Amino acid sequence: MAMAASMQFSVRTFKPQQQQYHLCKHKHYPGQAMIRCSTNSPTKHYSITLLPGDGIGPEVMSVAKSVLNLTVSLEGIELGFKEMPVGGAALDLTGVPLPEETLSAAKQSDGVLLAAVGGYKWDNNEKNLRPETALLHLRGELKVFANLRPATVLPQLVDASTLKKEVAEGVDLMVVRELTGGIYFGKPRGVSTNENGEEIGFNTEVYAAYEIDRIARVAFETARKRRGKLCSVDKANVLEASMLWRKRVTAIASEYPDVELSHMYVDNAAMQLVRNPKQFDTIVTNNIFGDILSDEASMITGSIGMLPSASLGESGPGLFEPIHGSAPDIAGQDKANPLATILSAAMLLKYGLGEEKAALRIESAVMDTLDRGFRTGDIYSPGNKLVGCKEMGEQVLGSIEDHKVAAALV
Repeated sequence: MAMAASMQFSVRTFKPQQQQYHLCKHKHYPGQAMIRCSTNSPTKHYSITLLPGDGIGPEVMSVAKSVLNLTVSLEGIELGFKEMPVGGAALDLTGVPLPEETLSAAKQSDGVLLAAVGGYKWDNNEKNLRPETALLHLRGELKVFANLRPATVLPQLVDASTLKKEVAEGVDLMVVRELTGGIYFGKPRGVSTNENGEEIGFNTEVYAAYEIDRIARVAFETARKRRGKLCSVDKANVLEASMLWRKRVTAIASEYPDVELSHMYVDNAAMQLVRNPKQFDTIVTNNIFGDILSDEASMITGSIGMLPSASLGESGPGLFEPIHGSAPDIAGQDKANPLATILSAAMLLKYGLGEEKAALRIESAVMDTLDRGFRTGDIYSPGNKLVGCKEMGEQVLGSIEDHKVAAALV
């Protein structure tokens, strides 16, 4: 279920379905009273765990669920949804950020779509009772070690980037981040007292060769399907863990002679991402460096509210989520941008279920919606149409419907 077969991940094979149509009311464009709607009898069934979480999470998840439902209905697919609490919402309901019932549902599903966790309400909780710990636990339990974060500057949004147009235009890169190792999980870790009686905090950056090898192979396979360039980011001039990282990535490169490998120190990579981001195709790096660099790369695109991510393992369900946070300051105000969650749903279809045609429907609808000038506040610029979360979702749904009708009439 997790990724393309050539990347040695389990994936379901797409088989085209015959479509039938009947007349029904169009909900999105009042000027067109009747359209053709799919009446496919579902031939494939998947179970999806939805984790709305906190802040704007429930708002964007509601939109993404509607988009998923419409899209899969056109492909003869049926999705069974199970909505479960996670993060702060789970803390309030059960006293823990990741209840056993939520974890069990996630493990038994074909894919997991998560919106966002966290909020000011729980900021002063003990570490094990903070909403964010649910994410680390969930990733570890699902054994999703590869995080794919695309950062693409869309032509419609190039002016939303804080970089000069000539720097941002045409940027299209993928960050492949190792997700279940390194300093976030390494031991020993903790807070203690040293021999002088001073309080100290410590963490351990540690990687085994197999952890590096498997993420390297995912990155090489990803680069092979893109433009054939892979940049491995480390700090091998200082850190022993990075020295092993560079050694293992270099060794794995011999399996991929068609991919051009380069190495870059993380401090230089951070500078190059804002100086000349177009030089990058695919970046592979460890957990903490990937966390930082992927957020930096996201801002090149103009808004963190536009970017999806996929977290994948060797087997079992993948975890798909927007890279933005819970944005509690705008929660409940219909101001959130749902496109990152919608695009995460597309990644779920593509990488989690192998339903590439359905994923393309969503991606095309998002592009069409942007082409028609609809913008939420985070990506708004004069001359476009400012809309809220719900209206943006309605426009994407309308685009899916319109594209379906056009395809049916061809």
